[in-house]
Amino acid sequence: MELLENVSNDIRKLLGKLDIILKNVDINKVATKTNSQNRTIRQIVGHLCDSASNNTHRIIHLQYQKSPLIFPDYANLGVNDIWIKIQNYNNYEWDDLIHLLKYTTLHVAHVIQNVDRSKLQHQWISALNERITLEEMIVDYPRHFKLHYDEIVDLIAQ
Repeated sequence: MELLENVSNDIRKLLGKLDIILKNVDINKVATKTNSQNRTIRQIVGHLCDSASNNTHRIIHLQYQKSPLIFPDYANLGVNDIWIKIQNYNNYEWDDLIHLLKYTTLHVAHVIQNVDRSKLQHQWISALNERITLEEMIVDYPRHFKLHYDEIVDLIAQ
């Protein structure tokens, strides 16, 4: 299906641009400049790694388990900030963090491209009690990635 290939390609393109930016950023900015959520560039990159990991699990579970599913909360109510804090992304070795982002994101793009199209309407119920289809989640992934890509670009420009 073209949709899944397009989403996967969009993710890879954004990642390619971000990878170049992150490899060339002033290292002094990555742990000091903060966005509106008080996250540093390192923490935003770590959040993108967590997002890739969580979404990979959701995508896979939604293809073989009975729908609708309920997953532990990650994206709501400040839980993603707890993940960032526990993993101490602000002190993560920068080159390793860039590699982690690259490969977790490439993996989620691969998983998306290989989704069983007959499962796209399977649903999960978010912590906010919203029903989200696998297709909606997949289509939203590049938007989420781009949101944080833009934050990083803005922080670097400051």
